Amino acid sequence: MRVVLSHTTHPGNIGAAARAMKTMGLRDLYLINPRHFPDRQADAMAAGAVDVLRDAVVCSSLDEALQGVTLVAGMSARVRDISQEVFAPREAMPLLVQQAMRQPVALLFGTEMSGLTNQELARCHFMVRIPANPSYTSLNLAAAVQLISYELRLASGQEECAPPEVCPASAEQVERFFRHMEDTLTEIGFLREQQSTKLMQKIRRLYARARLEQEEINILRGILTVTTDFNARHVVVESNEMILKE
Repeated sequence: MRVVLSHTTHPGNIGAAARAMKTMGLRDLYLINPRHFPDRQADAMAAGAVDVLRDAVVCSSLDEALQGVTLVAGMSARVRDISQEVFAPREAMPLLVQQAMRQPVALLFGTEMSGLTNQELARCHFMVRIPANPSYTSLNLAAAVQLISYELRLASGQEECAPPEVCPASAEQVERFFRHMEDTLTEIGFLREQQSTKLMQKIRRLYARARLEQEEINILRGILTVTTDFNARHVVVESNEMILKE
């Protein structure tokens, strides 16, 4: 999967595009006559993707950049008079992924100010237009690369996010927590006998939605223990003050 940037004027956009590509697993960057490259600003904007810049292929022509490619998608925000198929990214990316499994394909981006020329679009098999505000379709080059790279990742089935490692609390741990809470709330005077059953049912529902983990149970029981100790000390202080007054 080849990302081709044509006549990029700002080196920062090249670096930011490289970063956008790497975050989505793309590496093959081709540059057609960039105004400034290599450049320190490109390196700075690439952050941890300097390796993508280092391996970028600088070409002197579109022919050179598309050599060996069998499918080319042109990125354009402008409505053209040219009769050519236009797809939204989510429609186009599966087509590119399917072809890329067999032969090289390319995503062609034009210069920042005017996008792709008509001559460049003539080399594309279809156009891809990012749905945007009709009254303001201007999108930063690197932002466009990021969005398209993301859609490619979705289309290739790599959107799964690994679930975090959690240790859910067992039923026994949860029940001990609720008994601890009920005792504490009763001790501090928050829970009264006539309302205890109904209120504890509501508290149970609240924590059931949270699906408590073992560590969270330990934190909550620690809070309850400190609350009980604080209340006990407060009672002792009040008792001592009453004795002194007597």
